[in-house]
Amino acid sequence: MPAYNAEKYITEAVQSVLGQTYPYIQLIVVNDGSADGTAEQLAKITDSRLTVIHQENKGQCAAANAAYKAATGHLIKFMDADDMISPTFIQKQVERLGNRTDAVASAAWGRFYNDDLATFKLNPEEVWQDMPPDEWLAMAWGSGASMMQCALWLIPRPILERSGLWDESLSLINDFDFFARVLLAGKQVLFERDAILYYRSGISGSLSDTKSAESLKSAFRSIEKGTGSLLAVNNSKRMQQACANVWQSYIYNFYPAVPQLIKRAEANVKLLGGANLKYHAGGLTKLLMPVVGWKLMAGIKQAYNRLRYATSNRVTNS
Repeated sequence: MPAYNAEKYITEAVQSVLGQTYPYIQLIVVNDGSADGTAEQLAKITDSRLTVIHQENKGQCAAANAAYKAATGHLIKFMDADDMISPTFIQKQVERLGNRTDAVASAAWGRFYNDDLATFKLNPEEVWQDMPPDEWLAMAWGSGASMMQCALWLIPRPILERSGLWDESLSLINDFDFFARVLLAGKQVLFERDAILYYRSGISGSLSDTKSAESLKSAFRSIEKGTGSLLAVNNSKRMQQACANVWQSYIYNFYPAVPQLIKRAEANVKLLGGANLKYHAGGLTKLLMPVVGWKLMAGIKQAYNRLRYATSNRVTNS
């Protein structure tokens, strides 16, 4: 569990793991050079199953790799420092895997807002079933987006030894590359409906909320690596279209920023035979789309998000 300036949520996240019904747990938290009270919050937790490693700030991927290298267990789960999971989550996934070392267990998930679990709602997906990994990725990516958040997965160590660890050069959507490699290093994804991730949404300033030019380069590279991993295993037309849709989603999400990367993403869509992904629009956006087109709408949304992010930072720092 990498932790950077996570004092607000780290105790809740740690207790979510230590409170699991599955008894054989080793939790390793890597405090990645936090400048807030993360270290102090962790020091208050006295549990022999918790190990805390303090290091200078090296980034989320480096912290996750450090935690893995310190772990001794056969089954590995990566988590963020604001994650919460249902009390039987790990037990259910362990039971689902059984003795298999060639499969990865997945889980159900939903969002909650404003730190209020009463707002939690499951978010069912087509991939909530047992599937071969290439089929799972094709189905998940076919919609242009998928939930590949780290806490969803329980991974046998032999699979990680084949897939390799987190790419420490990546930041934004680093999980896209990593979990593509992880899933493809196994033979099957096994879905466990009774393991539930409570995904915290609306945290201003989180890594996924940060859209600097450097982070968009990271997202591009992560998609490049992830789609490359899938196509190296299965280069069928279906897989190509799923990958094209991921690139189209990148264009929709980040246009008009980083125009050179947008052009390269458009070239990738064309090279893969074209995408069939529509621009996601709802409410007022859906009404305006036929009039102004998706590019203008994307520009308006980007400007709004930049303003919201800047405003939240001013409030936080005041």
